[in-house]
Amino acid sequence: MDAVRRASIRAARPRPAALPPPRCLHTSPARSATPLHPTTPGPPPKAPTPIATPAQDRIARKAQQADLLRRGQAQRPQPGKPAGALQRRFWRDVSVQECDAGLQVHLDSRPVRTAAKRILTIPPSKRQLAAAVALEWDQLASAQQALKQHYIPLTSLVSRALDIRDADANGDSLVRNDAVGMMMKYFGTDTLLCWAPERGSQGSSRGDSLRQRQVQAARPILDYLTTHVWPGADIVPALEEDNILPKPQPERTRELVQGWLSALPAFELAGLERAVLASKSLLVAVRLLAEWSEELSRARATDGKAHGARFGIEEAAEACSVEVRWQTELWGEVEDTHDVEKEDLRRQLGSVVLLVGGSSRA
Repeated sequence: MDAVRRASIRAARPRPAALPPPRCLHTSPARSATPLHPTTPGPPPKAPTPIATPAQDRIARKAQQADLLRRGQAQRPQPGKPAGALQRRFWRDVSVQECDAGLQVHLDSRPVRTAAKRILTIPPSKRQLAAAVALEWDQLASAQQALKQHYIPLTSLVSRALDIRDADANGDSLVRNDAVGMMMKYFGTDTLLCWAPERGSQGSSRGDSLRQRQVQAARPILDYLTTHVWPGADIVPALEEDNILPKPQPERTRELVQGWLSALPAFELAGLERAVLASKSLLVAVRLLAEWSEELSRARATDGKAHGARFGIEEAAEACSVEVRWQTELWGEVEDTHDVEKEDLRRQLGSVVLLVGGSSRA
């Protein structure tokens, strides 16, 4: 009886109305997806280009340089196109003017100044250096580029030399002592004195080992330095066959080298500092300085001794990169790495030659 009553009650309940069909909220018609790869054939591929010859490379490089020059000239100040003070070049001509104190680089009628607001004055015997600094400023397209050191490396190097000279004149030995201390640290692990062990070394295509090449590059430089620059100095290799820790130089040799560095003129000290940082070798830097320095040429003239073949930028770069050249002969060069470092090393060593050289060099 209860089951019949419950069934009748469920039958008497009203049923819910049916839900309306869903409606779309947009009125645009549906579109089919576009396939990623079209089925219709496209244009034919471009014809392969021949490998550029060295002559074609030079032509392309000159065309690129001409394009950059046109862009730089377009950025020069024009009366009808106002621009910010740093985004335009406020000078037209760059010249080297001679005064009582020396040579000055002028932007129109304004002399170039250092970061300390002093006029950049170059000794009168260094006309090549003054011309190179003027060329740097003539190639700038805006005043903003002058705030970046890599655009004016020679100007920065001359400013460093003038800062050392001004500090010496004011009795401040901190600048000179810091530079000498930094270079003496490089002397302890000099690149020219770190020779690879003979045992287990792989030979090159020429049949010689890395250690043989390192010794062959180091011996002429060491003989020259211990004969003409530091007579009587005992310079020993930094690494031994069975030890990975550098071997310190004799105390007498360190005192001799440190005293010689402390007595260098300001331009020679600044140039030597740049060469040491570039080559990671104090010995190679001193050898280059002794060959091209204007001040040290007077000592060579009074010495009256012949020094054999000239030691230039190429010789210095080869001496401090023996290991890199040996490895690239075995494994090849890495594009945009080894070639860039090679040219940058020669650029920095060339700036040192310009800085320390002069017309009075013997």
